[in-house]
Amino acid sequence: MVENGFKFRNYQGDAPPRFANTSEEECARILDYYEVPWMYEPRTFVLERDEEGNVIEAFTPDFYLPEQDLFIELTTMKQAHVTRKNTKIRKLRERFPEINIKLFYKRDFLKLAEKYGLRTERE
Repeated sequence: MVENGFKFRNYQGDAPPRFANTSEEECARILDYYEVPWMYEPRTFVLERDEEGNVIEAFTPDFYLPEQDLFIELTTMKQAHVTRKNTKIRKLRERFPEINIKLFYKRDFLKLAEKYGLRTERE
């Protein structure tokens, strides 16, 4: 799979990934470098429905690692917005206790980026 001139060898999806930001693309490169099979946004979890059954809140984690049965969500946004993402992950864990998910905060990603010389988005 080729995205932005980079060939992903361990991508497991059907359609090319369309990353929302540079941090997601760099995370994909790390996974690929270490030969970890991964998928990008493969599943959306319904967190809340209205009385008619319409979806009013859903959550799509950024990555899924099938060999580890683990979803990964990156949050490199401003800390003021992180609370909302934490709330969604809490709801996901309540409604889907069998789902394994790990949230990587901005500080976690910046440590990885520094270690591997990756580019990061300016905020």
